[in-house]
Amino acid sequence: MATTVNADDCTACGICIDDCPNGCFDCGDTAIMARPEDCTECGICVDACPTGALSL
Repeated sequence: MATTVNADDCTACGICIDDCPNGCFDCGDTAIMARPEDCTECGICVDACPTGALSL
């Protein structure tokens, strides 16, 4: 299982991209979990997301 992105809450700020130690995210109009196989479910991105758009 990997982090999920709620597109309705995501503002595409890019903080998850910067904070993810495994480089799992890419961003367009919203963040996307581009490499879910690399997600270790550490929760760093979830804690860093200012809008609460990410969850484990």
